[in-house]
Amino acid sequence: MIELLISACLATAPECREFSLLLDAREVSLMTCRLTGQFVIAPWQQDHPEWTVQGWTCRLPEQRKVAL
Repeated sequence: MIELLISACLATAPECREFSLLLDAREVSLMTCRLTGQFVIAPWQQDHPEWTVQGWTCRLPEQRKVAL
């Protein structure tokens, strides 16, 4: 699995958090995730209009500090 981690803040309040999207590593490599992540984030942003994306990164789930 590849984790696409989205950092987003509420547009109406000073609250920020991270959202994790898991991608199948058989279909997406870390490099592909980094190069094309914005295309995955665009539909997410449309589905979550109250959140404003501040940034994103791709990583292996083993790199998380806390398990989901």
